[in-house]
Amino acid sequence: MFYMIPFSSQRIAAFSYLATFMLTSILFFSCCNKSYGQNTSIAYAYPIDPIAIDGDLSDWPKQLTQYPIQEHLLPSRPDNEDDFTAHFRIGYNLDNQSLYLALEVIDDDYIRDTTENVAWNSQDGHELYIDALHAAMGSGVVSYLYSKDLQHINKMVSDSVVAKAGWEHIEVATRRQGTTTVYEWRIALGDQLYAGRSIGVDHQVFDKDIAGDFTIEAWGKGGYKFMNPQNVGDVILMKAHEQPGTLKGRIQWKNGLKKKLPSKIRLTSQQLPSLWVDTHLDSLGQYTVQLPAGTYQVSVPDILYIDEEDMYRVDTNILATVRLQSRQTVEAPLCEITHIIKPDLIPEKGILHDFDKRKAQALDHFIETYRQYYNIPGVSLALIREGQLAYHKTYGVKNTFTQEAVAENTLFEAASITKTVFAYVVNRLAEKGIIDLDKPLYQYLPFEAIAHDDRYQLITAQHVLSHRTGFPNWAYMNEDGNIDIKFTPGTQYGYSGEGFEYLKRVVVHVMGKPVEQILQEEVMGLMGMYHTYFSKNEALVKMAAHGHYDNLPNTPDIPEQPGMAFSMYTEAKAFTQFMIGLLHEKGMQPTTYAHMFTLHSEYPYEEGEEKPKYKEGMGLGIALRDSPYGKVFGHGGNNGDFQCQFEVYQDLKMGYVVFTNSNMGHILCHDLKDFLMEGKKQE
Repeated sequence: MFYMIPFSSQRIAAFSYLATFMLTSILFFSCCNKSYGQNTSIAYAYPIDPIAIDGDLSDWPKQLTQYPIQEHLLPSRPDNEDDFTAHFRIGYNLDNQSLYLALEVIDDDYIRDTTENVAWNSQDGHELYIDALHAAMGSGVVSYLYSKDLQHINKMVSDSVVAKAGWEHIEVATRRQGTTTVYEWRIALGDQLYAGRSIGVDHQVFDKDIAGDFTIEAWGKGGYKFMNPQNVGDVILMKAHEQPGTLKGRIQWKNGLKKKLPSKIRLTSQQLPSLWVDTHLDSLGQYTVQLPAGTYQVSVPDILYIDEEDMYRVDTNILATVRLQSRQTVEAPLCEITHIIKPDLIPEKGILHDFDKRKAQALDHFIETYRQYYNIPGVSLALIREGQLAYHKTYGVKNTFTQEAVAENTLFEAASITKTVFAYVVNRLAEKGIIDLDKPLYQYLPFEAIAHDDRYQLITAQHVLSHRTGFPNWAYMNEDGNIDIKFTPGTQYGYSGEGFEYLKRVVVHVMGKPVEQILQEEVMGLMGMYHTYFSKNEALVKMAAHGHYDNLPNTPDIPEQPGMAFSMYTEAKAFTQFMIGLLHEKGMQPTTYAHMFTLHSEYPYEEGEEKPKYKEGMGLGIALRDSPYGKVFGHGGNNGDFQCQFEVYQDLKMGYVVFTNSNMGHILCHDLKDFLMEGKKQE
């Protein structure tokens, strides 16, 4: 038997927020600490006659190469070849402008999830990634998640080609016979499909076992494939009977620099720029790749690289030009790559201490210089001095595809800074006697998913605000519908957004009002906060910036419902209203502020990890640290493609807030603190 979606079908199953978050989280951590862009996979597609998409591969040409799928994206591994083995074949047809793919998975367990809660990780399945435009600077990827019981399309990056993608362009069937599962695809690519070019293609295969083990195997290296096209494999659309040549080469650092080499090199056709591939470099900087005959330019594709704690930028200019013949092997000349040194504009003393017009110009120069070095599209910045707004400015663009400039009213995801705004509300309600910070939350509102563990009865609002609940950052239900607590509440520190979401539900239950109404009554109006939203609305959609991964824009994913751990949108000038309100202890008694600003949890450090010179940790919903200039309060935020930071130096009555729409924003936030406040670090 087989199951298929015809071109005319519009069936797209709902994908739960939890499943989406889990997918992005797992794939994010799978590619952390690697250089940006880890593609090492190249396949060659030849013209084939049209094939019936029915899950029967007997009509596929026998001579097509089978490409193994064997990159592990999770710590779990298949037990053996019978437990999990996958490979695919690929071809194309110019008459119907379609790409054909046949994936075969050998798996001794074949798990379906026919429940209402079917999710991507509760069953066996296949996710196909297509980057049809395959622009050298980066373009959109569309992913088609497919199983017998769940189909979903992801279009995380907005470009003109991806915007048109849908199931109506797909024909897919699956068939199970013995221990082999077949996924057969036809993808209509229209005028994007022509011989001689390359396109982006990749696979992720999900394997669920009866024992509960879950494995993800991919073709190209690196996760976040639907957000980062450089993590997707390359497919060259070869002409009929065309035979490639082999190109070999090596790169090294210019001037004998002792740094880890980039992980890949790019080869671009001089005659047809739409033909390009990235190929893997070994530890010595050597590469070997097969390409159609022609002249190729050699370059380094990625600008930024991370090697453990070190980040560096590489010159991407053309390193060499090489002529390649069919069936021949050519040795490219040795290529020397250039390290672009990070700018050093940090002064001995932060400029905010004696800020003036000249220092404002220096600040603008600093932001633009570091923003360009780190490939950060947009920035919203504001400063406070003497307890009031002193400066604000925006820089860069909302979206690197459209190049629309960031404006004063452009809104950024504030990510975990949301927690501090909500924490203020909870502390204020505690002062009014509406919430008891030390009363177990289950006595207000039970939480069934953790009720199996008696320790959950210990969790209080104070534990939530100081991150001592025992929850993981985000909790996932196991097969029994339960969430596991990591440690006894109150005994140690463990950062958790899940705890804030539980506390939100408690507050809503106790107050009998929607959380956004509570926020308006208890903090927004009181602090004079404007241009600030917590869930999707028409104004927010118009003003929201696009988040970016590696300088490539995501389609905005604005929450339909407010999340008190992550969902606030605002901009720097507007947010200073809240910062100044905290500084002047607005809306609560000094004793309440003192309790909120008391260090309740010091940050833990691993054995051998260097501890900071000054004490730092969490108050009640606010981060606290000591500094050379006295007490500092604030909070950071990281939603991946949006990163931000605010800090206020209490004794100096000075501070800053910076929002970025980039996964590289945390580095700018760190450098900005030194530039504005603490100056160059003394050795």
